[in-house]
Amino acid sequence: MGTELTKQDIEKIKEEIEYRKLVVRKAALEAVKEARSHGDLSENFEYHAAKKDKNRNESRIRYLERMIKNATIIDDSSKDDEVGINNTVDVYMEEDDEIETYRIMTSIRGNSMAGKISIESPLGKALLGRKVGDRVYVQVNDSYGYYVVVKAIKNTEGSADDEIRSF
Repeated sequence: MGTELTKQDIEKIKEEIEYRKLVVRKAALEAVKEARSHGDLSENFEYHAAKKDKNRNESRIRYLERMIKNATIIDDSSKDDEVGINNTVDVYMEEDDEIETYRIMTSIRGNSMAGKISIESPLGKALLGRKVGDRVYVQVNDSYGYYVVVKAIKNTEGSADDEIRSF
């Protein structure tokens, strides 16, 4: 089973592949050609750096193409009153007596530092399909878990700031 992706994720990945093939690849090949013209390749740092950048770009293209090929397409729709992918959720953390806001994302777009949590994370798994007012137990590992309460759900589909994470 591959990575779970939405149709929107697939489109973003295809856009990145196209950009890397048409723009980044062309610039990388030019940089290699320019550095090669500077002479002795064995001691030419610019040449080795340009080759490394070119190879990194090609690796990223292959990685993204493999990701699409092996992906499992999941539906990102949910009922208006249920937590689903691309929803922003206000969650009351009982242990901390605080309300925190998270956006539920697929794993390749998750970024906990930006408040975007993966559907594969313990909190993401626990929240999916829940409704406002639900008290949910979040199982972190065999010996630890905590309770949260869903306070609000907002549909935030397709924001322009959604990026595919690089690995």
